[in-house]
Amino acid sequence: MNKTLPYKTKQFFFVLIKLSIVVSAFYFIYKKLTNNDSLQFSVFADFLSKKNLFTPKNIILLFFLSFFNWFLEILKWKTLVSFVKKITFKNALEQSLGALTASLFTPNRVGEYGAKAMCYPANIRKRIVLINLLSNLLQMTVTVILGLIGFYFLITTYKVNLDYYKLASVFAISLMVVFLIGFGIKKSKLSIKGFSLEKVKQFILKFPRDKIVSGFLLSLLRYAIFSFQFYFLLQLFDINITYRSAIMIITSMYLLASIIPSIFIFDVVIKGSVALYLFALIDVNELTILSIITIMWLFNFVLPSVFGSFYVLNFNLPKSED
Repeated sequence: MNKTLPYKTKQFFFVLIKLSIVVSAFYFIYKKLTNNDSLQFSVFADFLSKKNLFTPKNIILLFFLSFFNWFLEILKWKTLVSFVKKITFKNALEQSLGALTASLFTPNRVGEYGAKAMCYPANIRKRIVLINLLSNLLQMTVTVILGLIGFYFLITTYKVNLDYYKLASVFAISLMVVFLIGFGIKKSKLSIKGFSLEKVKQFILKFPRDKIVSGFLLSLLRYAIFSFQFYFLLQLFDINITYRSAIMIITSMYLLASIIPSIFIFDVVIKGSVALYLFALIDVNELTILSIITIMWLFNFVLPSVFGSFYVLNFNLPKSED
């Protein structure tokens, strides 16, 4: 006997899931703004009103920088995914912002992988997941390279009180764990739904180098945009700092925040904690830095996810392809 659910019932549950994603995303944003132990929203709002920072000109520039940041991310996604399937910029926009909304409240934004994969037919979803991983690895590579350069100049310019022995030990242990996991997977010939590690390796090796280079350059431009946005906010808050000094701290902040084990739910808190320590080197007060971190989060994550909620609500599963 066929016990499949009727079409209308399936549609009802599908709409319910989409509504749940949007409601969860907005509830997460609300809780982060109203239930933040590091920075109460009333204090944040009062501080901004006293500073009188958000003139139309400043808002437009901040919005433009965030728009350009996401424009580059969408273009990167369109470029990389074209290896598997040609899509329009509009398709890439819908998938990127919709995936952001769907992943906003998930650990390490892991929901982004599934959300983007669901936009494609079942027969290519595994490759879409790998392309998304590649996209994130390219951005992480830029963060690590520039972060290491910035951190080197930071520790040679300022007296940074760090336990370098402990840092080296943690790094060595992390490398060992990664090596052992990778070695174990290779020896066990692990296969998830027929997608073995060897197939993953072959997929990456066959990926067009020109698209990887393009993805890396777009990641680099994105990094330049949001790091400059952070510097621009420092200037708005009347922090007397040169661009060279600021970029040393900003690149170090993103490096340290990215390598600290965390889940995305606490990502803002971790970036805030790292930023507080680093900017204390130049005597910037805590309220200013926490406010800047919050503004960056609002413009680069909350605002795009609001637009992304529209695409989540209008999402329909793709038809199968042969």
